[in-house]
Amino acid sequence: MTAPDPDTVDAAIDALLADAGVTGQRSLVRRIIATGIGLAHDGADRLDLKISAAALEEMRAAFRLFAPYREIPKVTFFGSARIRAQDPLWVSAEAASRGLAERGWLVVTGAGPGIMEAAATGAGPERSLGVSIRLPFEEHPNAQSAANDRLVAMKYFFTRKLMLVKESSGFLCLPGGFGTLDETLELLTLQQTGKMEPTPIVLLDRPGGTYWRGFARFVTEELAGTGMITINDLDRVLVTDSVDAAIDEITGFWRNYDSLRWVGDRLVLRLRTAPTDAELADLNARFSGLCATGRIEHTEPLDEEHSERDLLELPRIVFTPLRRSVGDLHRLIRALNQLV
Repeated sequence: MTAPDPDTVDAAIDALLADAGVTGQRSLVRRIIATGIGLAHDGADRLDLKISAAALEEMRAAFRLFAPYREIPKVTFFGSARIRAQDPLWVSAEAASRGLAERGWLVVTGAGPGIMEAAATGAGPERSLGVSIRLPFEEHPNAQSAANDRLVAMKYFFTRKLMLVKESSGFLCLPGGFGTLDETLELLTLQQTGKMEPTPIVLLDRPGGTYWRGFARFVTEELAGTGMITINDLDRVLVTDSVDAAIDEITGFWRNYDSLRWVGDRLVLRLRTAPTDAELADLNARFSGLCATGRIEHTEPLDEEHSERDLLELPRIVFTPLRRSVGDLHRLIRALNQLV
């Protein structure tokens, strides 16, 4: 296939956008259309095109599901699809979900049976969203999710996992099989590498259970013990069998901390309440190893934040961190939350 003149393609895309009435975010919509045309000129085979088209369609459906609830905090539950009602794990998942829903959170699940159904039951239909997966041999949407219009079904695990992670401000992982371990390890990877903003992760076990303590022992002895991860990489995760502790960890993480933003090499933390000068001095003494240069300082919104009107009403602090200090960043956020 002979590639057409780029100017001709650009003009055709502009005309298409105008005819379709697209006025917002045109540069990004243009990129999506141009990428599709590029796939055709790359000679992508039918399977590649089917994967690309289905993934984009699934993401669009999920974006539409979540859009009305963008301002409501969400917590995603992971766990085994094979846990039965009245199992202590079911009871814990249902209780944790109910407690978070009562505190104003939306509960997001994979919409399957087991732990997912327990969490959806605890939250109730008005406080839960489901992102299900179509599997050939098991896992159909549970009764709670199937009776609820707040549900989207996915063909691909990677699009489903994207939506289960992207939209949430907290995660509760209960024991499960390969799928649960895959989801949990991906969360830990995203946190360790800084590809996901700091977020509370709770590994919630059955009362007296050893599933997550055994996992933590493996991480400490085999991964950290052989130098494959840093010894404190698991410190930012809460391992507990207490529902109350799990709820407190999820909600308490956002007590004062609001969000972060990179501006060049500087990291801006937006807060609900700024530390006093004395508290800031104490934070600098405790977290001096977090800074690559300089100190943690109070700041007004930076120019880049002003240009985008990015949370200008919130107080903030700024510093230049060491790039491999994600664990210390989590500890700083927890220290900021304790100031209020």
